[in-house]
Amino acid sequence: MTQPWWKDAVVYQIYPRSFKDSNGDGMGDIPGIISKLDYLATLGINVIWLSPVFASPMDDNGYDISDYQDIAAEFGTLADMDRLIAEADARGIKIIMDLVVNHSSDEHPWFVAAKSAKDSPYRDYYIWRQPKADGSPPSDMHSYFGGSMWEFDEASGEYYFHQFSKKQPDLNWDNPAVQTAVHDMMNWWLDRGVAGFRMDVIDLVGKDVDAGIMANGPRLHELIQAMNKATFGPRDALTVGEAWSATPEIAKLYSHPERQELSMVFQFEHITLSFDPVHGKWKPRPFNLVELKAVFNKWQTELAGQGWNSLFWNNHDLPRAVSKYGNDGEYRVRSAKCLATALHLMQGTPYIYQGEELGMTNVQFPRIEDYQDIETRNLYTERLADGHSEAEMMAAIYANSRDNARTPMQWDDSAYGGFSTAQPWLGVNPNYPEINAAQNVADEGSIFHHYRHLIALRKTHPVIVDGQFELLLPEHEQIFAYLRQLDGKTLLVVSNFSNEAAHAELPETLRQRSGTCLIHNHQAHTGTGEQLSLAPWESFVLSLEELV
Repeated sequence: MTQPWWKDAVVYQIYPRSFKDSNGDGMGDIPGIISKLDYLATLGINVIWLSPVFASPMDDNGYDISDYQDIAAEFGTLADMDRLIAEADARGIKIIMDLVVNHSSDEHPWFVAAKSAKDSPYRDYYIWRQPKADGSPPSDMHSYFGGSMWEFDEASGEYYFHQFSKKQPDLNWDNPAVQTAVHDMMNWWLDRGVAGFRMDVIDLVGKDVDAGIMANGPRLHELIQAMNKATFGPRDALTVGEAWSATPEIAKLYSHPERQELSMVFQFEHITLSFDPVHGKWKPRPFNLVELKAVFNKWQTELAGQGWNSLFWNNHDLPRAVSKYGNDGEYRVRSAKCLATALHLMQGTPYIYQGEELGMTNVQFPRIEDYQDIETRNLYTERLADGHSEAEMMAAIYANSRDNARTPMQWDDSAYGGFSTAQPWLGVNPNYPEINAAQNVADEGSIFHHYRHLIALRKTHPVIVDGQFELLLPEHEQIFAYLRQLDGKTLLVVSNFSNEAAHAELPETLRQRSGTCLIHNHQAHTGTGEQLSLAPWESFVLSLEELV
């Protein structure tokens, strides 16, 4: 049986407003992306995940869509989008789009019509409820962006439901007309040449509002199977669902080939290890490698043969990987390479977020006014009102604000990092003179070229795509080591996730083994010896010779 094409693919996520500005308005755009396709082809990726470029009032940076079949003016035109698809295809690169269908914008014609009259045919495209007897919201559910999940509509005397911003009303997926409209829109884009979709908060579309069930609702998988059958299923597309609620068992429901749902899901268990159990990401917990290894091991082993992993450290909603998990100071370059090696050698499809291949870091803007993210601003205000100190909130923002990932791409050391000729929509990280694409591409020992090497290895070593995973040294507090094995081939992957030298004894069968070093970030190893000794943030991959 032929492997799905996306199993050995590497995906690069572009956040369009922050990638490259072509017309000097301070906002990234589609022509800017086209101008950098050769850069991405040099990196070696073969899929671009494009964060939303649809028409939108931009209350949540495009995740509030007012027209699913048009392009936001600040990003370009449909003709620009067609050209991007064609130019990418000419370089062997496919485009997947961000499908945001748990909710729309309140400026979408569907919602405008829904608000216009209770008997509008679009009223039931959304979720409406009567107030309680005292006029208060139907329930006390709290929005992910702060405040109530219910917004009062004075004209009709009813509340509408929104899990995110009040300008992002949730669509009613219990209405067959909503399903048909979304399926038609998806087919319109597939016919236009996109290769699939990243599905925003897809685990929420099966919600049962009256029962208070948001994620993994009773009809979720039925809805996704219907979507598969009606749209991308027969087209050999790549689909990845954002599923914060996923466990390995749930992930198998999404991604087991026989179920005909999605290619894979983004699960976030490794991300939430650093969240406080009560206060979430706004009260970060220290990084713990032993816990992280246990999570990766669980997902690698439990999905083997029954699903497929997506591999990622960061995205547009998450802090920069080298700041979160590595050392963005003295060991920035080495730790960024270490993180990349540890992730890319596991089984699954790797995702690179723009700038990750340069070792871009978190930013620390001095004032809350410097931040643009709606979640950051809302939660700052709300938590200060609840008694949290400004210093405490700014520390949390520096660690976990979504704007850490959204500062403009650092192309070179010219003004604004070469992103634009004008003041960008969000400030550029001040370290752009030292960390930028021009410097990385020119230096053969850079993080960029390390990523190039990792991508090339995935294309040429089937063991990386299909090999079994075996975790080594599970309790070691500094070293993340594992084996990949397939058809007599064995890869040993070793990484020191710390600022100190690390030492460990491998299992006896792996001692004094010779091999070929496929990639390293410090020095090439030709064997294992009696004991592993690693410099800070050192990583390497050995292709072990067979035991005689």
